[in-house]
Amino acid sequence: MQKASQNLIKELKKQKRENRDLLFLDNIKIIKDALKKGLTPQYIFVCDENLNQWGDKYPIYKVDGVAIEQLSSSKTPQGVLCVAYYPQYIAKKPISNFLVLDKIQDPGNAGTLIRTATACGFDSVFMLDSVSVTNDKLVRSSVGTIFDINIYEMSEEEFAKYAKDWKLDLIKADMNGENVFECTFENAVGVVVGNEGQGVSEEISNICNKSVKIPMSPKVESLNAAVSGSIIMYQMNKHKI
Repeated sequence: MQKASQNLIKELKKQKRENRDLLFLDNIKIIKDALKKGLTPQYIFVCDENLNQWGDKYPIYKVDGVAIEQLSSSKTPQGVLCVAYYPQYIAKKPISNFLVLDKIQDPGNAGTLIRTATACGFDSVFMLDSVSVTNDKLVRSSVGTIFDINIYEMSEEEFAKYAKDWKLDLIKADMNGENVFECTFENAVGVVVGNEGQGVSEEISNICNKSVKIPMSPKVESLNAAVSGSIIMYQMNKHKI
């Protein structure tokens, strides 16, 4: 087992700030699951040789606890950290229900929505000008499900072109829409969840075929994006689970 140099740790600290393609996984379970699903690590750092569960299968480096803390976003690191590039997928037309995140900026919301989409058997997730899929908090809130579903990061303009070329059926979450519990959904449908403060943008709204809402008490104006999106996804897919 090699010992990581200070220059390497310094360079990775810089990459963590600047490189949206790099994952810094600091949860042992998520690391193990990701590697089983085919993720290729650039480095795995351990602060104790007993934490090396992979032998010499991967590039394992010994570091001190301070280095782990510097590269981890967790308040209580587990002593293991994996650095890897998140796979970049070429966008493909969905063959079943899918999720569209339109300028979602909160990583907790995005991760929860990705987790729910995966649980509901959705085909893929399109992230439009949203928080990076490699964001540490997003990965943790998704509980590693980012490795179980196709995720495509792109601009609103790019997605709008795909949607028109593929003739996608899109519905958006909107307080002025139809009652989602009274709607029926056929074929592959994409549910669009908009920005936490602004909702779905005008450009994406213009290519949506329908708006749906969750009926609620007049005492509450709206629900959290992750909550409302999750309820709609479950309703869309409840007969297929």
